[in-house]
Amino acid sequence: MSAMRIGLIGCGNIAGPYAQDLKTYAEIELVGVADMDAARAATFAAEHGIRAYESVEALLNDPSVSLVVNLTSHFAHKDVTTRALNAGKHVYSEKPLALTYADAQELVKLADRLGLRLGCSPFTLIGEAQQTAWKLIRDGKLGTVRAVFAEVNWGRIESWHPAPGPFYEVGAMFDVGVYPLTILVAMFGPARRVTSYGKVLYPQRVTKEGQPFEIKTPDFIVTMLELSDGTVVRLTTDFYVGHHTKQVGIEFHGDAASLYLESWFMPNSKIEVAEFGGSYSPMPLQGEPPEGVHWGLGIADMVRMMAAGRPHRFTGEMAAHIVDILESSRRSMETERPVTLQSGFTPPEPVDWAN
Repeated sequence: MSAMRIGLIGCGNIAGPYAQDLKTYAEIELVGVADMDAARAATFAAEHGIRAYESVEALLNDPSVSLVVNLTSHFAHKDVTTRALNAGKHVYSEKPLALTYADAQELVKLADRLGLRLGCSPFTLIGEAQQTAWKLIRDGKLGTVRAVFAEVNWGRIESWHPAPGPFYEVGAMFDVGVYPLTILVAMFGPARRVTSYGKVLYPQRVTKEGQPFEIKTPDFIVTMLELSDGTVVRLTTDFYVGHHTKQVGIEFHGDAASLYLESWFMPNSKIEVAEFGGSYSPMPLQGEPPEGVHWGLGIADMVRMMAAGRPHRFTGEMAAHIVDILESSRRSMETERPVTLQSGFTPPEPVDWAN
């Protein structure tokens, strides 16, 4: 098939890894980039050997660009995706799809009405370790899975990111809770009930440049989810505890056995399985995981599935359900009550090599 021509919108911290990886796929041609700051786009384009569009509108008006990758800040996702869809472009957005479920639904309906594909990160479900864990669960290695513990202790954003404010404003659930949530609802089905507790543990922060700032969105959240198949999940997300913590990854506990996935992020994560009452033993991975994280993998999956006439795995519909969970978690913290969800999605297929 001929390569699909792709444009990036947004030159933030994550754009570089996306650009580097997207150029490694034969089915993708990375055309150019646009940003609100034209000078920043020009610098980025020169670094990566692609075109710098003078504006977002200029990129969207280029008829040769078929798919837009939305790498703008959390607060701009809905607006930029809407503009791209209305310009006739397929869209793959960084997470979350939007900041409210109503906005996420609106995007899904717009894409459907226009006959366009809408996809959204995170893509880590299709990593070799994550697919191996899913296959072991599907094959009944654990028996019926009834309890899952997931940990997202993501440290203090200001220790590594030059602009931490937007991350703290949306909160840990919206920024990084989406990773295990996407894996778990893909495996076990939509969430039906959400109960969350949140607290600001460390309000006074200082940027890398020494500028003090205060956070008001909870930086520590514990969430209980009841999924549609009856599985119960306890999810911890925070922007306080660093990566040195020993509480990492996802534990799946079933009637017959338990499975430990050390990382919900890395495709080469360690996997261990223990029969009930027994000791953990390592399990080999399906396939050969690549070195590092391939940021363009979800986009490549989308392009390949489009060419094959099949549904892509990380759909706007599933991403909208994730936003419903996030919004329900926030509402539960505000009201101190459980929240019932009604939204759903068509589950993604495992990758072909893991069937």
